[in-house]
Amino acid sequence: MIFGEQFRRKYALSEAGEANVKRGVFWTVVTNLVVLGGVTILYLLMSHFMDTLVNGTPLPPALPYIAGVVAFCAVSFFTHRNQYHYTYSVVYDEVGRVRLGLAERLRKLPLSFFSHRDLAELTETMMSDVDRLEHVWSHVLGYLYGGYISTAIMAVGVMAYNWKLGLACLWGVPVAFALLFGSRRVFEAYSLRAKEAALDVADGIQETIEDMREIRATNQEERYLAGVGADIDRSERLMTAAELRTGIFVNSASVIMRLGMATMVLVGARLILSGEIDFMCFFMYLLMVTRIYAPFDQSLALIAEIFVSDVSVNRLNEIFDTPTATGSDDFDPVGHDVVFDGVGFAYGDEAVLHGVSFTAREGEVTALVGPSGSGKSTCARLSARLWDHDSGRLTVGGVEVLDIDPETLMRDFSMVFQDVTLFDDTVMENIRLGRRGATDEEVLAAAAAANCDEFVNRLADGYATRIGENGARLSGGERQRISIARALLKDAPIVLLDEATASLDVENETRVQGALSRLLEGKTVLVIAHRMRTVMGADKVVVLDGGTVAEQGAPAELLKANGMFARMVRLQSESASWAL
Repeated sequence: MIFGEQFRRKYALSEAGEANVKRGVFWTVVTNLVVLGGVTILYLLMSHFMDTLVNGTPLPPALPYIAGVVAFCAVSFFTHRNQYHYTYSVVYDEVGRVRLGLAERLRKLPLSFFSHRDLAELTETMMSDVDRLEHVWSHVLGYLYGGYISTAIMAVGVMAYNWKLGLACLWGVPVAFALLFGSRRVFEAYSLRAKEAALDVADGIQETIEDMREIRATNQEERYLAGVGADIDRSERLMTAAELRTGIFVNSASVIMRLGMATMVLVGARLILSGEIDFMCFFMYLLMVTRIYAPFDQSLALIAEIFVSDVSVNRLNEIFDTPTATGSDDFDPVGHDVVFDGVGFAYGDEAVLHGVSFTAREGEVTALVGPSGSGKSTCARLSARLWDHDSGRLTVGGVEVLDIDPETLMRDFSMVFQDVTLFDDTVMENIRLGRRGATDEEVLAAAAAANCDEFVNRLADGYATRIGENGARLSGGERQRISIARALLKDAPIVLLDEATASLDVENETRVQGALSRLLEGKTVLVIAHRMRTVMGADKVVVLDGGTVAEQGAPAELLKANGMFARMVRLQSESASWAL
């Protein structure tokens, strides 16, 4: 079967896209055969004209020919219109479907997928790779597969009428395509290298823009720009080399295919001299061979794109092949205790958690403390199924989180992490992301509780002020307060706080902590903290070290035990007295 699941995967098409390619192929075949009808009219006209010149036969009436030409033009217009529609117009719908499908797939993938993916690579896949495939879908597939079929039909006719002339004009077609397909690995190898070089350029530009403050602060502008310039030069060299090799093979294939015209002239002349055919038969084959080559004129020049597009197809298929985080939409927990029971987790081959066991009870604040890299943030993210644990059991309200759809589970979680993500929208709408459909009064109440009024009132348009990409017009503390306001607005039964007050000054920290204390009452709260001042107010402390639970209990109990937690408290107390 030409079409089917394998065909869709080969060209990264949806089922609707495959159906449209089939229609495009069909109308390409019909169009090629209709154009052959025009060649037939020309042949008949020339045949009568030659008969008049040689034998003096009167010319036939012009009306049938005029009617035939008019009918041909009408049918040709209809078939060309449908061919254009199904090879070009509907392709743009397919581009939209593929991009939306990619976005939907990315939305459902676990965050572990993104931990080892480069942002520039994903952007390149969603934009450049789909654009490249759009050209293949519209300019190549319909013409190429339609050309295969229509040429096969014409080949049967020319070989049946005179196999010598047929063979003379057709031998170049399979040889040309054999040359192209035989050089496929060359195309793919150079295309992959050029693609990787282009990705290095995108990475370098993105890194330079994101780190511009640090680059300027360290006077490294020239070094970074030189590095980006070198990447651009290398990308251009590899792209030129790839296109040069492509051009050599494509043009060589085109020359070989058109050598069939020369061999047909030679064979035709010999057959005329030997009396096997007459001039009009030879003239008919001259007309036919132009129609045999015509379907491949565009496809042959672009067929290399199919080979080059394999890199793009593989990257799209890699995303679509990655298993999504799935689960039940029904979530009926008994309470909201978060229980880790022998949980293990690894980033690829790097183990992060080893048999972690503790319970964060509903109505209590559980603080996770420990050195950097001990697994605190990982535990918080696993509880909300931002990543999936590898071993053990992790339950929320007695329900294993792996059995729950992540979006369903997320309804019961509010999160405030150190890395705040904001959108280029108003302050009001950024806070409303916490609960879509919340009234302005509810948004303003959450903002006031997070102490946002103090800085928002200084903005030109208050809560209607646009704050720039990722809150570029706000300070770190202001951005964090908006994030806290979101969590307060959502009012979920489980709250994850990752140094939620880290960027606030002492006065605002006190105010926000007071608001959090009131509004977090009765909820399951997991706090990732480094400040012992925050930890001392927790109901329970879990000390992590090297991905394992070193100790756990109430702060007072752990201080009395004089273990790792007590040591951390002493070290922070000593550092507090340090001064310049």
